[in-house]
This record gives sequence, structure tokens and C-alpha cells, in this order.
Amino acid sequence: MSFHRTWFHRTLGALAVAVTLSFGAGPVSAQDRPSKGEQMLKYRKAVYQTMAWNFGPMAAMAQDKMPFDAKEFALRAERVAFIAPLLKEAYGPETRDLPGSKLKPEMWNQRSDFDHRLQVLLDRTSELARTAKTGDAAQSKSAFIATANACKACHEQYRND
Repeated sequence: MSFHRTWFHRTLGALAVAVTLSFGAGPVSAQDRPSKGEQMLKYRKAVYQTMAWNFGPMAAMAQDKMPFDAKEFALRAERVAFIAPLLKEAYGPETRDLPGSKLKPEMWNQRSDFDHRLQVLLDRTSELARTAKTGDAAQSKSAFIATANACKACHEQYRND
């Protein structure tokens, strides 16, 4: 086995033990466990945080605040396209009216519009990843702007800031 493969397996094993211990640390009653809705909201926030982490450098490149790096842009676009579909399972009814959610209550009465906007985002992230793979700066920046606008349109309608 190569050094990298051995290191990877050891690191993965250590991570698995750490996660297991963190979830199993100490006695936990059913009252202390987060509800399904609370877990889903935490998941949703984590997906958005991960997307934002990858959007940041792309936004800086798209706005010419940093030099365009085709490889870096494509990597981050691919990550966003992979992560975005996870949002489809992050808006269950269990999250309705939970504290800490920035979701406007009217989304629940306009669910089909919300789902349509989410699908537009997913389509745009896929297109962004495909375009970024070409390495063309102008087209990549344009695809990023279209993706960011899909985010913005949904946030304006359904997110409390």
C-alpha cells in the first residue's frame, strides 16, 4: 500500500472514531436529542455554508477582484454542482417555524414556486460546472452570474435577512 493510501485509511479511521465518540459521548435522553426538523435545519445550513465557501472565490474571480484561475474556478463550480442537489431534502415540513431558520413562512404556501426556483438553481449549478470545465473565463464568469442570480431571486422571495 502506498503512503497516501495508508495515510488516507488511518485518517478515515480516526475520523470515524471521532464522529462515533462525539455522537455517543455521555448518556443522552430523548429530550436532549435534536428533533428531526432541528437536524434537517442544521443540515440545510451546513449545505449553504459549504456552497458559500466555494462561491466566495468564484465571485471574486467573476468580479475581477482576483485573477481568474480556470482550474480553481472549475473545482469550486464542480463542488457547488455536487452540493446543491442536497438541498432538495433539506426543506421538509419538520423545519417549519423552527427558531434559527431564515425561511419566510410564506414559502410553505408557495411550495411549488419555491421548488421551481430550487430546480432553476440546480440547473444553473450544473451549467456552471460544465462551462467552467472549458476554462473560458468570460463564459465561466457569465455562468457564475446566472447561478448567483438564481440564488438571489430565491433569497429575495423566501429568505429573511
